[in-house]
Amino acid sequence: MAGRNEWDYTQNVLTGGPLMDDVYKLEQYHCHWGCSDSRGSEHTVDGEAFAGELHLVHWNTSKYKTFAEAAKASDGLAVLGVFLKVGKTHEEMDKIARLLPYVSHKDEVVDIVENIDPSKLLPVRGGRAGTQRCVNPCMRWADRIMHPEHKGDYQDDNGYWTYLGSLTTPPCNESVTWILFKKYIEVSHHQLNIFRNLRKFPRGAECPCHENHGAVINNFRPPLPLGNRVLRECGSF
Repeated sequence: MAGRNEWDYTQNVLTGGPLMDDVYKLEQYHCHWGCSDSRGSEHTVDGEAFAGELHLVHWNTSKYKTFAEAAKASDGLAVLGVFLKVGKTHEEMDKIARLLPYVSHKDEVVDIVENIDPSKLLPVRGGRAGTQRCVNPCMRWADRIMHPEHKGDYQDDNGYWTYLGSLTTPPCNESVTWILFKKYIEVSHHQLNIFRNLRKFPRGAECPCHENHGAVINNFRPPLPLGNRVLRECGSF
Protein backbone atom coordinates (compact mmCIF):
# COMPACT_ATOMS: atom_id res chain seq x y z
CA MET A 1 0.00 0.00 0.00
CA ALA A 2 1.52 3.29 -1.10
CA GLY A 3 0.16 6.80 -1.12
CA ARG A 4 1.02 10.10 -2.74
CA ASN A 5 -1.52 12.90 -2.55
CA GLU A 6 -1.20 16.57 -3.42
CA TRP A 7 0.30 17.92 -0.21
CA ASP A 8 2.03 21.24 0.35
CA TYR A 9 5.70 20.49 -0.25
CA THR A 10 6.80 23.63 1.59
CA GLN A 11 5.37 22.14 4.79
CA ASN A 12 6.14 18.43 4.36
CA VAL A 13 9.89 18.63 4.81
CA LEU A 14 12.62 17.36 7.14
CA THR A 15 15.75 19.19 8.22
CA GLY A 16 18.11 19.29 11.19
CA GLY A 17 19.30 16.54 13.48
CA PRO A 18 21.02 13.73 11.54
CA LEU A 19 20.11 15.50 8.29
CA MET A 20 22.07 18.63 9.24
CA ASP A 21 21.08 21.67 7.15
CA ASP A 22 19.85 19.77 4.08
CA VAL A 23 16.13 19.90 3.33
CA TYR A 24 14.32 16.65 2.53
CA LYS A 25 10.91 16.72 0.86
CA LEU A 26 8.21 14.09 1.32
CA GLU A 27 7.82 11.98 -1.84
CA GLN A 28 5.53 9.12 -0.77
CA TYR A 29 4.47 6.91 2.10
CA HIS A 30 3.80 3.18 2.23
CA CYS A 31 3.17 0.34 4.67
CA HIS A 32 4.53 -3.13 5.32
CA TRP A 33 2.54 -5.79 7.18
CA GLY A 34 2.40 -9.50 7.90
CA CYS A 35 -0.13 -12.31 7.83
CA SER A 36 -0.73 -11.96 11.57
CA ASP A 37 -0.70 -9.20 14.16
CA SER A 38 2.58 -10.46 15.62
CA ARG A 39 4.82 -9.65 12.66
CA GLY A 40 5.11 -7.34 9.69
CA SER A 41 7.63 -4.67 10.68
CA GLU A 42 10.99 -4.41 8.94
CA HIS A 43 12.74 -3.38 12.14
CA THR A 44 12.52 -4.96 15.58
CA VAL A 45 13.07 -3.59 19.08
CA ASP A 46 14.96 -5.96 21.38
CA GLY A 47 13.97 -8.75 19.00
CA GLU A 48 10.27 -7.86 19.11
CA ALA A 49 8.44 -7.34 15.83
CA PHE A 50 5.33 -5.22 15.32
CA ALA A 51 2.22 -5.85 13.23
CA GLY A 52 3.39 -3.42 10.59
CA GLU A 53 5.63 -0.49 9.75
CA LEU A 54 4.80 2.79 8.01
CA HIS A 55 7.51 4.51 5.96
CA LEU A 56 7.42 8.18 4.95
CA VAL A 57 10.03 8.60 2.22
CA HIS A 58 11.77 11.97 1.76
CA TRP A 59 14.48 13.05 -0.67
CA ASN A 60 17.27 15.61 -0.46
CA THR A 61 16.19 18.68 -2.42
CA SER A 62 19.21 20.69 -1.29
CA LYS A 63 21.65 18.60 -3.34
CA TYR A 64 19.63 16.75 -5.98
CA LYS A 65 17.17 17.74 -8.69
CA THR A 66 14.98 14.63 -8.76
CA PHE A 67 13.95 11.77 -6.49
CA ALA A 68 15.58 9.27 -8.87
CA GLU A 69 18.90 11.10 -8.65
CA ALA A 70 18.69 11.33 -4.86
CA ALA A 71 17.88 7.63 -4.52
CA LYS A 72 21.33 6.77 -5.88
CA ALA A 73 23.25 9.00 -3.46
CA SER A 74 24.44 8.09 0.02
CA ASP A 75 22.76 11.17 1.51
CA GLY A 76 19.85 11.21 -0.90
CA LEU A 77 16.94 9.83 1.13
CA ALA A 78 15.53 10.08 4.63
CA VAL A 79 12.82 7.70 5.78
CA LEU A 80 10.67 8.12 8.87
CA GLY A 81 9.73 4.70 10.22
CA VAL A 82 6.64 4.29 12.41
CA PHE A 83 5.75 0.98 14.07
CA LEU A 84 2.11 -0.18 13.84
CA LYS A 85 0.63 -1.95 16.85
CA VAL A 86 -2.83 -3.49 17.00
CA GLY A 87 -5.19 -1.49 19.19
CA LYS A 88 -7.79 1.15 18.58
CA THR A 89 -8.78 2.49 15.16
CA HIS A 90 -6.42 5.16 13.84
CA GLU A 91 -8.51 8.00 12.42
CA GLU A 92 -6.07 9.28 9.80
CA MET A 93 -5.09 5.78 8.69
CA ASP A 94 -8.79 5.01 8.37
CA LYS A 95 -9.06 7.59 5.57
CA ILE A 96 -6.68 5.33 3.64
CA ALA A 97 -8.25 2.05 4.74
CA ARG A 98 -11.71 3.15 3.57
CA LEU A 99 -10.34 3.65 0.04
CA LEU A 100 -8.56 0.32 -0.30
CA PRO A 101 -11.63 -1.81 -1.19
CA TYR A 102 -11.91 0.35 -4.33
CA VAL A 103 -8.32 -0.48 -5.32
CA SER A 104 -8.08 -4.00 -3.98
CA HIS A 105 -6.53 -5.37 -7.19
CA LYS A 106 -3.45 -4.51 -9.21
CA ASP A 107 -3.58 -1.43 -11.52
CA GLU A 108 -6.76 0.00 -9.95
CA VAL A 109 -6.86 3.69 -9.03
CA VAL A 110 -9.12 5.84 -6.90
CA ASP A 111 -9.45 9.60 -6.41
CA ILE A 112 -8.53 10.82 -2.94
CA VAL A 113 -11.29 13.26 -2.09
CA GLU A 114 -10.65 13.54 1.65
CA ASN A 115 -7.34 15.20 2.47
CA ILE A 116 -4.81 12.92 4.17
CA ASP A 117 -2.41 14.73 6.50
CA PRO A 118 0.92 12.84 6.73
CA SER A 119 1.75 14.56 10.03
CA LYS A 120 -1.22 12.82 11.64
CA LEU A 121 0.34 9.45 10.81
CA LEU A 122 3.24 10.21 13.14
CA PRO A 123 3.39 9.28 16.83
CA VAL A 124 3.47 12.23 19.21
CA ARG A 125 3.54 12.76 22.95
CA GLY A 126 0.49 11.24 24.59
CA GLY A 127 -0.21 8.92 21.66
CA ARG A 128 -2.50 11.34 19.86
CA ALA A 129 -2.04 12.16 16.20
CA GLY A 130 -0.34 15.49 15.67
CA THR A 131 -1.92 18.54 14.15
CA GLN A 132 1.30 20.33 13.23
CA ARG A 133 2.74 20.32 9.79
CA CYS A 134 4.84 17.35 8.78
CA VAL A 135 7.50 17.09 9.98
CA ASN A 136 9.40 20.15 11.07
CA PRO A 137 8.21 19.76 14.69
CA CYS A 138 9.84 16.33 14.77
CA MET A 139 13.15 17.76 13.69
CA ARG A 140 13.14 20.49 16.34
CA TRP A 141 14.15 17.79 18.79
CA ALA A 142 16.24 15.88 16.28
CA ASP A 143 19.27 18.02 17.13
CA ARG A 144 19.54 16.04 20.36
CA ILE A 145 21.17 13.14 18.51
CA MET A 146 23.26 11.18 20.95
CA HIS A 147 26.32 8.99 20.62
CA PRO A 148 25.92 5.22 21.14
CA GLU A 149 27.94 5.32 24.37
CA HIS A 150 25.19 7.49 25.89
CA LYS A 151 22.58 4.77 25.47
CA GLY A 152 20.40 4.51 28.54
CA ASP A 153 20.77 8.15 29.58
CA TYR A 154 17.25 8.74 28.31
CA GLN A 155 14.44 6.36 29.19
CA ASP A 156 11.62 8.43 27.67
CA ASP A 157 9.89 6.59 24.82
CA ASN A 158 9.20 9.85 22.97
CA GLY A 159 12.38 9.70 20.93
CA TYR A 160 13.92 7.93 17.96
CA TRP A 161 16.80 5.84 16.68
CA THR A 162 18.75 6.76 13.55
CA TYR A 163 21.31 5.01 11.37
CA LEU A 164 22.64 5.06 7.81
CA GLY A 165 21.21 2.17 5.81
CA SER A 166 19.54 1.07 2.62
CA LEU A 167 16.21 0.84 0.91
CA THR A 168 14.42 -2.38 1.87
CA THR A 169 13.19 -3.05 -1.67
CA PRO A 170 15.27 -3.57 -4.83
CA PRO A 171 17.68 -2.12 -5.80
CA CYS A 172 18.33 -1.70 -2.03
CA ASN A 173 20.57 1.34 -2.53
CA GLU A 174 22.66 2.42 0.47
CA SER A 175 21.05 5.86 0.33
CA VAL A 176 18.83 6.15 3.41
CA THR A 177 19.12 7.99 6.69
CA TRP A 178 16.66 5.99 8.78
CA ILE A 179 14.76 7.74 11.58
CA LEU A 180 12.74 5.23 13.59
CA PHE A 181 10.28 6.49 16.18
CA LYS A 182 10.41 4.71 19.52
CA LYS A 183 6.71 5.32 20.01
CA TYR A 184 4.27 3.33 17.86
CA ILE A 185 0.84 4.26 16.56
CA GLU A 186 -2.16 2.03 17.09
CA VAL A 187 -4.22 0.66 14.21
CA SER A 188 -7.13 -1.72 14.52
CA HIS A 189 -7.16 -5.39 13.59
CA HIS A 190 -9.90 -4.52 11.07
CA GLN A 191 -7.71 -1.88 9.41
CA LEU A 192 -4.85 -4.36 9.02
CA ASN A 193 -7.19 -6.96 7.57
CA ILE A 194 -8.22 -4.47 4.89
CA PHE A 195 -4.54 -4.23 3.90
CA ARG A 196 -4.28 -8.02 3.87
CA ASN A 197 -7.21 -8.28 1.46
CA LEU A 198 -5.30 -6.48 -1.31
CA ARG A 199 -4.46 -8.65 -4.32
CA LYS A 200 -1.34 -8.83 -6.50
CA PHE A 201 -3.20 -9.41 -9.77
CA PRO A 202 -5.78 -7.46 -11.85
CA ARG A 203 -9.45 -7.86 -11.08
CA GLY A 204 -11.01 -10.61 -13.18
CA ALA A 205 -7.66 -12.19 -13.99
CA GLU A 206 -6.67 -15.65 -12.89
CA CYS A 207 -4.59 -15.66 -9.75
CA PRO A 208 -0.99 -16.31 -10.90
CA CYS A 209 -0.08 -18.11 -7.71
CA HIS A 210 -1.78 -20.27 -5.12
CA GLU A 211 0.12 -18.89 -2.15
CA ASN A 212 -2.31 -16.94 0.04
CA HIS A 213 -4.67 -16.71 -2.97
CA GLY A 214 -2.55 -13.88 -4.36
CA ALA A 215 -3.05 -11.68 -1.30
CA VAL A 216 -0.55 -8.94 -0.50
CA ILE A 217 0.74 -10.13 2.88
CA ASN A 218 4.17 -10.52 4.41
CA ASN A 219 5.34 -7.68 2.17
CA PHE A 220 8.23 -6.90 4.50
CA ARG A 221 11.91 -7.71 4.35
CA PRO A 222 13.02 -9.71 7.40
CA PRO A 223 15.28 -7.71 9.73
CA LEU A 224 18.97 -7.96 8.91
CA PRO A 225 21.98 -7.73 11.25
CA LEU A 226 23.10 -4.18 11.99
CA GLY A 227 26.63 -5.12 10.96
CA ASN A 228 29.11 -2.26 11.26
CA ARG A 229 26.42 0.42 11.11
CA VAL A 230 26.32 2.88 14.00
CA LEU A 231 22.94 3.16 15.71
CA ARG A 232 22.34 6.49 17.42
CA GLU A 233 19.61 7.34 19.87
CA CYS A 234 17.69 10.51 20.62
CA GLY A 235 15.68 10.86 23.82
CA SER A 236 12.47 12.71 24.47
CA PHE A 237 10.95 15.33 22.22
